[in-house]
Amino acid sequence: MLNPSVLIVDDEKAARYGMRKILQRDSYIVYEAKDGADALHMIKTLRPALVLLDINMPHLDGMKTLETINTIKNPPLVVIVTAYGSEKIAVDAMKKGAYDYIAKPYEIDELRIIAKNAFERLALQEENARLRLEIGRLEGMGELIGQSDAIKDVFEKIEKVGATDVTVLIQGESGSGKELVAREIHKRSKRRNEALIIMNCAAVPETLVESELFGHEKGAFTGAAERRLGKFELADKGSIFLDEIGDMSANTQSKLLRVLQEQKFERLGGTETLAVDVRIISATHCDLEEEIEEGRFREDLYYRIKVVNIKLPPLRHRKEDIPLLVNRFLHYFSEKHKKHAVSLSNEAMKFLVSYDWPGNVRQLKNVIESAIVLSHNEILDTIDLPEEIKHPANTVLPLKNINYNLSFRDAKKILIENFEREFIKKKLEECDGNISRAAEALDMHRQNLQQKIRDLRISKERNYHE
Repeated sequence: MLNPSVLIVDDEKAARYGMRKILQRDSYIVYEAKDGADALHMIKTLRPALVLLDINMPHLDGMKTLETINTIKNPPLVVIVTAYGSEKIAVDAMKKGAYDYIAKPYEIDELRIIAKNAFERLALQEENARLRLEIGRLEGMGELIGQSDAIKDVFEKIEKVGATDVTVLIQGESGSGKELVAREIHKRSKRRNEALIIMNCAAVPETLVESELFGHEKGAFTGAAERRLGKFELADKGSIFLDEIGDMSANTQSKLLRVLQEQKFERLGGTETLAVDVRIISATHCDLEEEIEEGRFREDLYYRIKVVNIKLPPLRHRKEDIPLLVNRFLHYFSEKHKKHAVSLSNEAMKFLVSYDWPGNVRQLKNVIESAIVLSHNEILDTIDLPEEIKHPANTVLPLKNINYNLSFRDAKKILIENFEREFIKKKLEECDGNISRAAEALDMHRQNLQQKIRDLRISKERNYHE
């Protein structure tokens, strides 16, 4: 806990007395030192949080005292006290590590504000140190950090399945950290010393997916100038992570099912059957049960890839983890971009915690990096945050994936259905799956909401109840 103590260092007794009376009004613990030598002794024994250091003193002056203070482990903040017109000396002192300066004669409120700002900065540094310590205790999950119950459940499942060889399906929204979960599972497996091969099924053109997975022989298709090994061969004895497996075509799904059943396949254009020993970890942002109902995903493959299912919560469902993540990113990007001691103001943190983060952890990470790169300040404040973070209600809902080949009526119908589905799902989540409470919040009859859930094919995974 921050010690609200101030050491006044001045060879003039009257000057010390005036400062002490002002600061004691704000409940600070105040100590006094008559010179630099006396101050250094008191700093080492009493550990004051803030030092008000007069620059003009006999024997050991303020500048030399400041230099010695900076050699102490965890030194206090130092505010230089100068005579009017000595601002150049004060600036030199700040270049040597002083936090701020105040010139005599000063206004009472000026001294109080400087002290208040100094202690706010110290409180922020103390909180950052606490969070970094907390992060250190969570290092067992690598880049996956958090202390919420939701993320702790994920940690527990990772520990349990890591040492086994079962297939794992990771479900979560885009940007929530599915690849990080896959990496942690692999690190805890008996295959940890072998390769983890990663493939994003949504990022590869459909015509190339099979070649990427299973490889091809020279001449297998136009442009196949030489033999190429696929992801499964490269992952032999290790693990393969198939991200966005829900985007895989029906034909590729059937071939993947064979690999899961037999651990065998052929390269495109080849006749040799290859055997591999690979652990499969998959991930998707899709509702695969809904995809099965619509005939877009094989049910037998679904049950093969999800012996264990890990559901990764979106960031808006674990907001207590946001300060931990923010401080991890502040530390990382400060070092990456060579910025000195970057931290975040309390007001800016409030905005980050209150925002819903549709892009999840990836979006938060990008926001922090952008703020660090563009800001010239050591403490990031609200001015450094994007407008959509500070004023989310003013942002325009993006119109994604509109098929402009449709008629206006059909496109509008799809857009409205998507809006209704997301809005109702959000309200059900807020009401913990209670349909009656959600209907009341939506100003709908319960039967109408039940019909909407059926018509809009809202996920049946959740435990909705009356």
